[in-house]
Amino acid sequence: MKEIDPSLNESQFLLQALGEGRRVDGRGVYDRRQVELTLGTDYGHVQVQLGKTRVAARVTAEVVRPRADKPTEGVLLFNTEISPMACATFEVGSRPEEEVLISRIIEKAMRRSRAIDTEGLCIVAGEKVWQIRVDLHFMDHDGNLVDCACIAAITALLHFRRPDVTVVGEEVTIHPVDQRNPVPLSIHHIPICVTFGFFDNGELLLVDPTYLEEQVKEGGMTITMNIHKEICALSKAGGVPLASDQILRCSQVALVKVTEMTEQIQKALAQDKASR
Repeated sequence: MKEIDPSLNESQFLLQALGEGRRVDGRGVYDRRQVELTLGTDYGHVQVQLGKTRVAARVTAEVVRPRADKPTEGVLLFNTEISPMACATFEVGSRPEEEVLISRIIEKAMRRSRAIDTEGLCIVAGEKVWQIRVDLHFMDHDGNLVDCACIAAITALLHFRRPDVTVVGEEVTIHPVDQRNPVPLSIHHIPICVTFGFFDNGELLLVDPTYLEEQVKEGGMTITMNIHKEICALSKAGGVPLASDQILRCSQVALVKVTEMTEQIQKALAQDKASR
């Protein structure tokens, strides 16, 4: 199904409101929609709702042979799945450009920033390592799938527990969860994506664009940061060119959003741990 462009009236109303520092849904330009974290009864099952955008994440682990060039490192895989259930414009069986972009941003945020200690996933060097797979299912699309998917992925990885392993000589024993407590993954830092939308030749910016704002925007940028003020990745796929001071401003706004989100994730995980 072809995407229907917003009407001229909708676009003009949105741009006029932004010019006055307002947004159609009542938020300020730097406000993020409310985030709801739902942690499942099984470790590694998480559902995140960002406004009306909803993403479910599931983490699984299996023992595999390591890659020949990295014999002492485990494997970290990300799989994204967008179906017409999320939005009618997505088709079954085809991989839209948006999904490819989201997948690359998530992979950069988690793997290239070395947020996950892959060496800690090694069981026997060159023989057996853990393969951690993160499946992301997009359930509702109302704009900003990237941020929602990133929050879901890192929360699911923090929530996940893998079975404990004992190695005696060449013999490897994987203990069932009911016999020995499962082990959390070693995570160095928590990367969080913050997406910006740009209007009026890059002069106007907003945080966390909705579906309508994404259709009208002239450009976008996603900054991946952690609470230690480190920029893990910066993604800008086309759109209007930006001045360096505008990018700097975005990074300062992103730090505030990252700090708030990290605290919310840690609080949700602590509550879940206490309730078990």
